[in-house]
Amino acid sequence: MSTALVWLRRDLRLADQPALDAACREHDRVCPIYIHAPDERAPWQPGGASRWWLHHSLTALDASLREQGGRLHLAVGDSLTVLRQLVRASGADAVYWNREYEPAAIRRDTRIKQALKSEGIPACSLPGNVWREPWEIQTGQGQPYRVFTPFWSRLRTQVTVAMPLPSASPSQWMTMENTVPLRALDLLPEIDWTQGMADVWQPGEIGAMNMLELFADDALNHYAYGRDLPARHGTSRMSPHLHFGEITPQQIHHHLHQRMVNATTRQHPDLEPYLRELGWREFANHLLFHFPHAPTENLNPRFDPFPWADHDAEAMQRWQHGRTGIPLVDAGMRELWHTGWMHNRVRMVAASYLTKNLRQHWLQGAHWFWDTLVDADLANNSLGWQWVAGTGADAAPYFRVFNPYTQARKFDPDGIYLKRWLPELADVPLKLLHEPDRDRAALAARGYPAPLADPKASRKHALAAWEKVCGRPRNQ
Repeated sequence: MSTALVWLRRDLRLADQPALDAACREHDRVCPIYIHAPDERAPWQPGGASRWWLHHSLTALDASLREQGGRLHLAVGDSLTVLRQLVRASGADAVYWNREYEPAAIRRDTRIKQALKSEGIPACSLPGNVWREPWEIQTGQGQPYRVFTPFWSRLRTQVTVAMPLPSASPSQWMTMENTVPLRALDLLPEIDWTQGMADVWQPGEIGAMNMLELFADDALNHYAYGRDLPARHGTSRMSPHLHFGEITPQQIHHHLHQRMVNATTRQHPDLEPYLRELGWREFANHLLFHFPHAPTENLNPRFDPFPWADHDAEAMQRWQHGRTGIPLVDAGMRELWHTGWMHNRVRMVAASYLTKNLRQHWLQGAHWFWDTLVDADLANNSLGWQWVAGTGADAAPYFRVFNPYTQARKFDPDGIYLKRWLPELADVPLKLLHEPDRDRAALAARGYPAPLADPKASRKHALAAWEKVCGRPRNQ
């Protein structure tokens, strides 16, 4: 009987799983393994919220495998060393995995594949959790895209509603005794600050499908408009499930398309705008693959001499804990700390306030999000922060500074979101909630802080700093 090891990483699912499907088709016995080696992702080891999610996602996957008579084998240590040990222990004929596209993962996988093949062990890598691999979408000149719209136009022609792969099941799951318990991975924090995340999220493949069903039943109907309203469940919230590979873009596309086809009336007019948002995820992976310095360096070198303000520890701490004195920013930062997630519209406002109004370097914000987001994804996080800061490919122009008061009035007109996350302001008049500078004394009496920086005045200072480096921006 032939045996295959399937090395699971950020593909913690059984359905639409290329590596697992190939192993089941080619071999009699299959042994799924997960190797915990966070230092191999340095300098972007998983943050606290990601580790919490990973713990529960691994638990869910193991439960699904046990229902089929298998189990998830866990190990801790250098991936190549562990793979060699498991190959010897199992007598495996081959090792399978799905590709990842982060710089550190590419280097690791290349090294491991070469080492295994040199030892006569076939190492089979298959496409990762994207519609198209990053090198498959190119400009007419064979170059990577740096602007989203033409990238999406090209990608959209290649996105089809194909049937996802079914849940894979081999003739026999192989089990081995030399596996470590989940607690050995030390993923959960010593001080439990994760109850809010547990109240909101269900990590795992089943949780991903449940969240997709909820989106299809309600939010998709009004997605083009509702996605900008932080007070309602108007987005898919699939980002952490996609990051950990508990579901694929193909599964999402196929499922939503089938819901449209089977509907008695055209109840889902907003599928295309949602697919475009998935396209941004593809674009982020495309940029990271072709520009691996993006997580730490400006994609637009014009910003290299930009005079960011000196690191302000107090300002950073107040921003992190939702105490900036700007209601929409503070509501978002508190939502992030409590749930491990923040509405995308509010993410942009909070990031704009940090990088434009406080002029703190975008990397400081990127590191905080990395540690606190359950959907902390290197490609998306880097693209998002550079987009808002104005330093990235296809970024918002630097002079686009989100006015947090205007954004709150427009997208939270009744103050529902603000009052949910700022309970000390729940009884203030709506006009004061949207225009807090009208009566700061009344807010201070409720324990709400004065603003770190006035949005209007600090915007002028930020633009003046930009002009010194690059000249007066047009269309400001």
